[in-house]
Amino acid sequence: GDYHLQDPAVLGNMQPASLPASLPPVSAVSEPVAWLNERALMPFLEEIRREREAEVKRIQEHIDVSLTELIRREDEKIGRFFDEAERGVEGAAGLLKMAEDRHAALFARRQRRAEELVRQRSLSLQGVERMASVLVLPHPDRNQPQVQNLRPDPETEAIAMRAVMEYEGSQRRQVDDVHENNLGYDITSLDTESGELRLIEIKGLAGETGMVALTPNEKRVAEDRRDCYWLYIVTRYKQPDGPRVMLIGDPARLAWHEVKKVEHYQLPVSALTPAGSCQVPRAWPVGRVEEDRTVVNQVIPN
Repeated sequence: GDYHLQDPAVLGNMQPASLPASLPPVSAVSEPVAWLNERALMPFLEEIRREREAEVKRIQEHIDVSLTELIRREDEKIGRFFDEAERGVEGAAGLLKMAEDRHAALFARRQRRAEELVRQRSLSLQGVERMASVLVLPHPDRNQPQVQNLRPDPETEAIAMRAVMEYEGSQRRQVDDVHENNLGYDITSLDTESGELRLIEIKGLAGETGMVALTPNEKRVAEDRRDCYWLYIVTRYKQPDGPRVMLIGDPARLAWHEVKKVEHYQLPVSALTPAGSCQVPRAWPVGRVEEDRTVVNQVIPN
């Protein structure tokens, strides 16, 4: 099959398994060194080279401005002290020698820094070693309903992403889609006026109720970034009055149920709606989020 680059953090969502009686043929395939060099290592090297070139250029500009100016000042002193020494001014010869020494030291320093920057521009890949190999096998109970229900639905996910990004944009927030980076959340949303940052994990449900599951990676990030982690749940996207978006701040505070068969954490939607929630009218702008971070149901117009 085709090779694909994958962030190693995705392994955090998988469970170690016992060695099967027989390994699939892919386990004996040789390491694709040529493909790795062409598609991963060389692009990585070029990315680092561009960053290094930009950094070296900034340093070179600073050196040219600062050291060249210092050398110019010493040149002026040398000319003045030389004239004074010619006229027999007392002490001028000593000052001339000091100025010449400082000029030589600054010139040598500029040359040395220029040579260092040339070396810093030289990059190469060395000592690249494989740290580990991981064989990912299909789940043994993949055809069971409990496991099948955890499979992502591309249509639902796409609609949920679009609904949330449109809503956040309507709130005049700067939104970035990072769902392919396996960061433990799908988008970042920044209020450029207040500076409030939200790391938003998005879940989609076709109906109004159902189970919402977090992967181990998502739950870890939710626990680590409780100050800015949000869970947005899009429901009823197939209903005439949908979709609806529920906003849950600090979801790590909720009593998630750990499921070991396929490691994740889940809650029914009903458990995510406290008594203090409210229904926002179907109009723009779409309401507000309570300061106590309780859940607020939001309605996205069609």
